[in-house]
Amino acid sequence: MPIVYLTNTLMKKIVASSLFIALLSAGSVQAQLIDEKDVTITMDLQPILQLDMTTPSQLDFTFDDIDDYYAGITRYAATILKVSSTVSWDLYAVGRSNGTNGPEFWDQVITYSGGGATGAIDDLPLSLVELRQSQANAGAGAAAGTFADYNTAFRAVGSEDGANSLYVNGGTNTPPTTNDKYIGGHAGVSGVVGDDFLPGGSYLTSTGTTSNYYYAIDYRILPGLPAIFPNAFDADAGTAEDLVSASLLAGAYAQPGVYTMYVQYIILEDQ
Repeated sequence: MPIVYLTNTLMKKIVASSLFIALLSAGSVQAQLIDEKDVTITMDLQPILQLDMTTPSQLDFTFDDIDDYYAGITRYAATILKVSSTVSWDLYAVGRSNGTNGPEFWDQVITYSGGGATGAIDDLPLSLVELRQSQANAGAGAAAGTFADYNTAFRAVGSEDGANSLYVNGGTNTPPTTNDKYIGGHAGVSGVVGDDFLPGGSYLTSTGTTSNYYYAIDYRILPGLPAIFPNAFDADAGTAEDLVSASLLAGAYAQPGVYTMYVQYIILEDQ
């Protein structure tokens, strides 16, 4: 194998070249240019209150059989309410009409039998509609009334305690008071978790159909015999609203005809 010898002169040149390259590299690092740019990121969290409702556009209650007058007609799970919210919320129902007979009465569309005999009246209170929700209101800690929600089973004929009577506010936008019924949450002083509201959440993340964000609503109308709607009750005023009590007319009864009204469901941020 041949042996190569490096002379001193060649070794000096190699060392000098390596040193020059090292110095050149060090000089390049110290002279490097740096430029910086910043991006500002803004997050806008908009509050969301979403109420999904599945229901027929119209519920018909046709009383053409004497048994229906006495026992009433019930529409089970006719309305499904599903809540999604990013904030604490309250949910309530209120009876409304177009005000043809007054803001707290049904609108009469058709009159039968010439209006009926003496004692037949057409001022039927909105509170004669009865509701029942599928599970109790978990945010009703501030309720001061006898019934905090519509979770009570439908009462027998003549039970004027307001357990299921629809809330009526005279056509105004005033939410129910602590004496009235809410479906979820309630009126009251905020600040206590779970006391008078329900926290943000969604039916989409709930298991099953029994949750604070999912409600099935039953409706009942019970005319009674005679048709005085014996269970009608104004919970806010604390007074019975059957036709005899409301009209102060002995022998009063509902005038035969066609009547309309609507139930409005309102979800609002708890304050």
